[in-house]
Amino acid sequence: MKRKIVIIGGVAGGATAAARLRRNSEEDQIIMFEKGPHVSFSNCALPYHLSGVIKEADHLVLMNPELFLKQYNIDARVNSEVIAIDRTKKVVTVKNLGTGEVYTETYDKLILSPGATPIVPAIPGIEKVNVFTIRNVVDIDRLNQFVKQLETNEVTVIGGGYVGVEAAENLRKGGYQVSLIEATNQILRPFDYDMVQIFHKVLMDNEVNLIVGDKVEKFEENKVVLSSGRVVKADAVVMAIGVAPETHLAKEAGLEIGDTGAIKVDKNYQTSDSDIYAVGDAIEVYHALTHSVTKLSLAGPALKQARSVADHINNRSTLNKGYIGSSAIKIFEYNGASTGLNESLIQALNLKINYQVVRIILSDKVGIMPDATPMHFKLLFEVPTGKILGAQAIGKGDAIKRIDVIATAIKFGGTVEDLKDLELSYAPPFSTAKDIVNYAGYVGSNLLNGDFKQVNVDKVRELVENDSYIVDVRERYEYERGHLKEAINIPLSELRGRISEIPMDKPVYLHCRTGQRSYNAVRALQNVGYQNVYNITGSFLGVSFYEYYNDKLSNREPIVTEYNFK
Repeated sequence: MKRKIVIIGGVAGGATAAARLRRNSEEDQIIMFEKGPHVSFSNCALPYHLSGVIKEADHLVLMNPELFLKQYNIDARVNSEVIAIDRTKKVVTVKNLGTGEVYTETYDKLILSPGATPIVPAIPGIEKVNVFTIRNVVDIDRLNQFVKQLETNEVTVIGGGYVGVEAAENLRKGGYQVSLIEATNQILRPFDYDMVQIFHKVLMDNEVNLIVGDKVEKFEENKVVLSSGRVVKADAVVMAIGVAPETHLAKEAGLEIGDTGAIKVDKNYQTSDSDIYAVGDAIEVYHALTHSVTKLSLAGPALKQARSVADHINNRSTLNKGYIGSSAIKIFEYNGASTGLNESLIQALNLKINYQVVRIILSDKVGIMPDATPMHFKLLFEVPTGKILGAQAIGKGDAIKRIDVIATAIKFGGTVEDLKDLELSYAPPFSTAKDIVNYAGYVGSNLLNGDFKQVNVDKVRELVENDSYIVDVRERYEYERGHLKEAINIPLSELRGRISEIPMDKPVYLHCRTGQRSYNAVRALQNVGYQNVYNITGSFLGVSFYEYYNDKLSNREPIVTEYNFK
C-alpha cells in the first residue's frame, strides 16, 4: 500500500533515511524538507574549507534536489522550514523561506532529523565582536569569506571540542593567527588528560595560542576578556563550545523529551508517537557501556539510526545494541582516535567499575622503516573479567586502525586475552608483526594476573619531588641526552651485574624510553626477590609529552633535564 513518508531535516540522518526508504519500496511517496539551501552536505568536513583542503564551498555539497529526484524519486525541498506538527491530523506546516508561502503536507509516517544547534551563550559584550558558528555550508562559507578580508588575521576559537580544534587547525593552516580557548583544563574530552597532553603540545608547536582552564568572561571591541583578566585579540570569534539538540518542533508537538534534554526514542527510534521517528543529534541513545542514555553527536550513529528507521517502517527486522562512542581526529601531523569509556568519563559518571589501565608506546611500524614513529596507546579493561572498556591512540601513524580494532572487540564482548590472539595483517610499512593492539593484550593479561606493578606518567612528578628511588635503564648515551632529575642510570645491559646497587627495602621505580626495557628490568628484579618494584608506563617519552605543555604554560620547573620526543 502506498504511503506518504515525510522527513524533516536532510544531511546525514534525513538523507540516509530517505535513500534507504526508497531502496525498500518504490511505491511510497517520500518528501524531505530541509531548512537550509543544501539537502545533503559533508558536515564533518566543514572546517577543512578554512585551510583550502576543500577549495570550494560547493564541494561540500553531496547531493542536490534535482539529482535526488532523478536518482531516487525523492522530493527534496530545500529552503523549506517545517514550523509545526499536528499529530492528531498527521499534518506538518511548512514555510517556504524563499517565497514566504506557508502550506501543509500530510504524512503517514514522519521522521525527525533536525540535528543540533550551536550554543551561543549571552556573554556580556557579544555584540562587540564578529561571532560565527559552524553548522552548515552557508556558515563555513560566510566565515571563510569574512576572515579572508581581515587585515590583522587574528581569529579566536572558543571551545576545545572536535569542531573547535578542527577549526583552529585549519585556520592556522590557512595562515591566520589563531587562539583556541577552552574553559576546562583540556581539549577533546574523548581523550584522558594524560593522553591529550600530546595534542596540547602539537597545537603549541604549530603556533596555535592554546589557552585552557580559563573561561570567557566578556567581550570588548574585537577582544575576548577571560576570567583570569587575560585579553585576547579577536577580529573574528568562532563559537564552538558545543551544540544543543534541536527539539523545538518535538516539544511543540507534545513528544516526550528525555532526561538529557534530547528527544526520547525507543529501540526502534520511535518517539512517544508511534508514527513519528527521530534520529541523529536531536535524540538520546543508549550507551552500551554505561548502561544509561546519553547524547551522541556523531555521523556514524546517525547513519545507522536512519537505516534502522527506514527498515522498521517497512517491517524489516532491526537491531539496536546501543553505542560506545568511537571517534577520530587529525591535528596537524598527528592522528588520534578513541572508543568506549575513558577514565574521565568513569569518574564523571561515578561508575562503580573496577578497572586497570594499559599505557604503552610502541613503533607504529617496523622500526627500521624511515617513517616509523611512536604510537601512544591507552586501554582500559575491567577487573577481574578482562573485558575491554575503551581505548585511545595518538601518533603520526595509523591510530584509527588500532582503535577500530578495539571498537570491534568491545562490540563483540572482547577481553584482553582476545587481543593477544588477534591475527592482524602485517607488513613493515604498515605495522609490526606483533601490533600494538596485541601488545595491549599481553600487558593487560600480565596486569590481570598480577605479574608486575606499574605507575602512570601522571604520577612521576610526585615521585621526583618526593625523592623516590628511580632507575633509568636506558643506555648511558640516552641518559646523557636528557633524564629525570635525580634518576639513577643503570642500563639494562648492565643491570644483572649491578643489582646490588638497587635497594630492596624501599619502592623502586624503573623506566626506559617507552617502558619495554624497564618492564624487562622489573621482571628480572622480581626473579631475584625484589617485591616492591614498579614499571613507569610510557616511561621517559611519555613523561616528556605529559609534562611539556604545563611546564611551558605555568613556567614551572621541569622534572627532566631535557625533553625527548623521538
